[in-house]
Amino acid sequence: MACRLSTSGSYTVVIIPLRTSLYSQDALRFYLWIKQMKDLEKEKDALWSGLEMLEKGRLWYLQRLMENSALQCVESRYGTGSFHKRAAQVQSCLPTHIQRVNGSLGSIMSEPNVSSNPCLSDPLADSDLRWQNTVLTQEVSKKNRRISMLELEKEALLEELEDLQAY
Repeated sequence: MACRLSTSGSYTVVIIPLRTSLYSQDALRFYLWIKQMKDLEKEKDALWSGLEMLEKGRLWYLQRLMENSALQCVESRYGTGSFHKRAAQVQSCLPTHIQRVNGSLGSIMSEPNVSSNPCLSDPLADSDLRWQNTVLTQEVSKKNRRISMLELEKEALLEELEDLQAY
């Protein structure tokens, strides 16, 4: 499958002078037409970029499937335990990430009119929200660990106080 490389992302708008006023219906129609063409060009670039990523993803999936099949074959023949060693090396979150990617692709493809979906219109906003969610989750985890440490210190201090009062 041949893929076209995505362009730089800059767009040139050519404005043709109209014979009528800047505030006329013709001027408005022309502006809206140019805006629609610009949006369609952006969507086309995003689709080409997505197609390129899908091709890379397809190759990655094929490589993982071949590795998995080879390891299963070796394990079934020799029972060497290499499959268990490989499983220990694989990050535990990889299957979760693969399932999330598969689910996202499935939801995009099942959407009747993807270009009208507002949450897909700005992938940077989605990415930013995911990043902010990750950062906030990490901060909450740090705060929870700090709270746990403070509670342990509190318990230790209370025990020490009880010991001192007992003497």
